Amino acid sequence: MFGQGINDFYNVRDAEPDENGLIEAALIPLRDMVIYPNMVTPLFVGRDRSMAAIMAAQANEQTVIGVGQIDPSVPDPKPDDLFVFGTEMALGRLMRMPDGTTSVLAQGRRRVEIVEFTRTENYYRVKARPVFENNKKTRETEALMRAVLALFEKCVQLNRNLPEEAYIYAMNVDEPGWLADLIASSLDLSIEERQSILELIDPMERLHRISVLLGRELDVLELEEQINSQVQQEVDRNQREVYLREQMRVIQSELGEADIFQQDLNDLRERIDQASMPEEVHDKALKELNRLLLMPPMAPEVGIIRTYLDWLLDLPWTKASEDNLDIEHAAKVLDEEHYGLPRAKDRILEHIAVRKLAPDKMRSPILCFVGPPGTGKTSLGRSIAKALGREFVRVSLGGVRDEAEIRGHRRTYIGALPGRIIQTMRRAGTVNPVFMLDEIDKLGQDFRGDPSSALLEVLDPEQNNAYSDHYLEVPYDLSKVMFITTANILDTIPPALLDRLEVIEFAGYTEEEKLSIARRFLIPRQLEQNGLADKGLRFDEKAIQTMIREYTYEAGVRNLEREIANVCRKVARRVASEKSFTRRITPDSLDRYLGPAHYLQSKLEENDQVGLVTGLAWTEGGGDIMAVEITLMPGKGNMLLTGQLGEVMQESAQAALSYTRSRAKALNIKENTFEKTDIHIHVPEGAVPKDGPSAGITLATALISAFTGRKASSKVGMTGEITLRGRVLPVGGIKEKVLAAHRAGLKKVLVPTRNKKDLIEIHKKVLRELQIIYVDSMDEVLEQVLGPAARKSAPPRAKTAKPKTSRSRKRPARVPASVGVVTASGT
Repeated sequence: MFGQGINDFYNVRDAEPDENGLIEAALIPLRDMVIYPNMVTPLFVGRDRSMAAIMAAQANEQTVIGVGQIDPSVPDPKPDDLFVFGTEMALGRLMRMPDGTTSVLAQGRRRVEIVEFTRTENYYRVKARPVFENNKKTRETEALMRAVLALFEKCVQLNRNLPEEAYIYAMNVDEPGWLADLIASSLDLSIEERQSILELIDPMERLHRISVLLGRELDVLELEEQINSQVQQEVDRNQREVYLREQMRVIQSELGEADIFQQDLNDLRERIDQASMPEEVHDKALKELNRLLLMPPMAPEVGIIRTYLDWLLDLPWTKASEDNLDIEHAAKVLDEEHYGLPRAKDRILEHIAVRKLAPDKMRSPILCFVGPPGTGKTSLGRSIAKALGREFVRVSLGGVRDEAEIRGHRRTYIGALPGRIIQTMRRAGTVNPVFMLDEIDKLGQDFRGDPSSALLEVLDPEQNNAYSDHYLEVPYDLSKVMFITTANILDTIPPALLDRLEVIEFAGYTEEEKLSIARRFLIPRQLEQNGLADKGLRFDEKAIQTMIREYTYEAGVRNLEREIANVCRKVARRVASEKSFTRRITPDSLDRYLGPAHYLQSKLEENDQVGLVTGLAWTEGGGDIMAVEITLMPGKGNMLLTGQLGEVMQESAQAALSYTRSRAKALNIKENTFEKTDIHIHVPEGAVPKDGPSAGITLATALISAFTGRKASSKVGMTGEITLRGRVLPVGGIKEKVLAAHRAGLKKVLVPTRNKKDLIEIHKKVLRELQIIYVDSMDEVLEQVLGPAARKSAPPRAKTAKPKTSRSRKRPARVPASVGVVTASGT
């Protein structure tokens, strides 16, 4: 409501100033509002103090002073809670409203400045100094008033909340101060801005301030108008499109045409609108759909585009399974399905704990399970998915040589499809599955590209949030996927790819661990799978132990489960034939079910021999023992190496021989012995390629045993690299080698001192049953392996005839290293 003239409140007199120019009147605190002079506005009275002030003023036909509260939330404001500047007001008649409140019309008369409070009981009464304005109009004032009126007119046109009467009333105001107050009361301003305008005494300053506020308001209104216009245009366009499509449908229906193709396109459009795709993918899908609309149904490219859209729609973009972050539940699931593997289980439980404490901060880990076959790498990944409550998907990378298998083919090719990563994500149906990349160490490369390089983006948390597939051509988020890779060895994995993986090693199982796994997991599973769960069949512990020792020779338990399944099948055959069968499997009955033993109790020689030393080797299947045989023959100092030895192992043999010759005097070997003796070094199982430096001390010990005639202990195994000065250097695969020595029945194992850290995770029972001796030099090795010297230090002479001429004897060729074959004594 705008000013209605001063005569509307003619019966209320302005307060008369005293000799100091001060007026005294009752005070009303105003909440969330500021009243300007010449403005009329309703006041809603609720406080008892304000009602008492109004009643006192009306009884004496006096004005009151309205002052705004600094903090509108204060229910009973004190003098310090009020502004200093206010407005002297004339009040009309009190009116009771239907909702029980009281309303009164107030007309602002003039600005006042509070000087002091003369009464604070029942209601406030103050002394104030009236503020007089200079309303003299100049040319500058006239110009400013016109500019403010022009801005106000535009605001009234754009703001629907401002009535047109506001501008008409403003046009008829001649005083600059009154005009500024009128416009200020019309605009949507904060209490602080309204109060600051009230406190501006100079009308010109007030008009300048109003012009700034009008300019700001006009900018906001123009932007809002622009946005509303764009929204309206979009709505109109969509309505027009709907209208035209409906017309097209009716016309086609009247013509009797079968519009199956159009119906499919409509269904595609609905699916695209309902799919929760990212904005970029949604725009891409609509673009392809619009291309499809312009093509005839029989066009060859229709099928290509339709298949592409189906892939976009079938992929999970936002659907995610809820993680089960109960650590006790996860530990129970992992322990129920797998025995041992403490390091891998602890890593998963740590991941769940961190996800529980900081769900939005942690990235999904990228693990790499490395170990021999049959140690539970793949099955553990499935158990991890079960513990987390996620979907489990698996891709085997063994033998993959084409990069397009990972990244997909471009759509320009006939029959193009996305790569295995995207295909598997569609099969998973969620954006956060447990994704297992099996046999990552078996990846190959050829002229079609390098798949391992394509995996760099997949397995990099900094990049896989926008993974690019050649077929999709839009980014796909893989950052929520928990990737688990498996490998038997790390040597064939490129360094850049290995750097992105968190490696967790799976060591081979001891005999006791295999017994526990067989009792808890393998036997119950095979009994159930072969229908013998309720037939009372049971395996003696001795029978399981015999199967482990004599029918399998492995680091894992895969072959052990096969042998158990073999026994169960033969029993199941007798049960199905309704024949009698033995319900107890003993060691004596294994010959009847499995035949003769496949492996001897031990590969070791029973007696100590000269020139025969037991070494320890590492293979993809775990650890193994390796015998090194040396025979000395009369000749000219030639050395023959057999057993498919690689270049590194041949160089170890040369280093061992050089060390032996350099220590000939200390070892009581005649100096001319080497020139008159040919050396034949052979490593049995010659069909298996062998390489690596870890047989260095084994070769040196065998050479010294052969030249000195001292017998080497058959119960001692060793591993370590040798230097020309007889130092023993550390090697790899220590855990697997020690477990192999334990399986083979060795009593003592020589290990480089710097490999002591690698034995921490080995089972304590193995360390109790094996004597681990740490060595730093060949002197320590010889002291532990070789017995006392024989009577003759010279090598035994061969009984064969002496060759006719030296020309007929040819120096044996070096045996080349086998290419592309995993070696037996890895570094």
